[in-house]
Amino acid sequence: MISAEHVTVARSGRKLLDNVGLDLEPGKFTVVIGPNGAGKSTLMKVISGEMKPDIGFVSYHGTGVDLCQPVELAKRRAVLPQATQLAFPFTALEIVRMGAVAQGALNPTEQARQALSRVGLRSFESRPYPSLSGGEQQRVQFARALAQVPQPVSDGVPRALFLDEPTASLDLGHQISVLEIARDFANAGGIVLAILHDLNLAAEFADHLVVLNHGRVVAEGACLETVNDEIIASVYGIAGAVGRLPAAHIPYVLPQSRHR
Repeated sequence: MISAEHVTVARSGRKLLDNVGLDLEPGKFTVVIGPNGAGKSTLMKVISGEMKPDIGFVSYHGTGVDLCQPVELAKRRAVLPQATQLAFPFTALEIVRMGAVAQGALNPTEQARQALSRVGLRSFESRPYPSLSGGEQQRVQFARALAQVPQPVSDGVPRALFLDEPTASLDLGHQISVLEIARDFANAGGIVLAILHDLNLAAEFADHLVVLNHGRVVAEGACLETVNDEIIASVYGIAGAVGRLPAAHIPYVLPQSRHR
């Protein structure tokens, strides 16, 4: 289990996170939702070990994340950030291979190719990363994360995928595909934490839903308990319409996993 306890982060007198607690369990897909500026990405940075909280701590299976060496941490979890900037024109294969190298793969090139195949980009391996579309770049970065933690469990220890807006820039089919891969990772005993803005996708894939607002957890639990008119209205400032069409002439599309 990965646990965050009493996590508080303050910048310029403002609390980005305020006494947040969160447990991430093996075999579960946890999704964090909330408005812009709620503290979602900050929370992921703290849990991944990228940022140290002002108060509180994060532990990986009983060991403080601050006690983990970078090489050890890289083998325990992979992070897909919200945005990635590159200074050099690496190929898609070279980008993904970085994940496999960080994991210590015996054959990082083959492991990278397998990850590219999983996201449907095997034929793109020689393509320069800057030449790819935004959605293709996002899938390459996702493949890099998969190459870093190719197995959900290693030596009996669950690994983790941390995904910050993994469906950004993706078309509908690839949004579902990426989340299905993450779903399979959790089903196989891994830990998945994702930040999503699409409430329909969150409700479709989350085992555990966390609603963050103004740096605090305002609701968490099963989707039926947390996605309702009252919470949507209070967090997003709009009239809730959960389970109802907003207008008869507007079609409502709910993406469905192919696994169900």
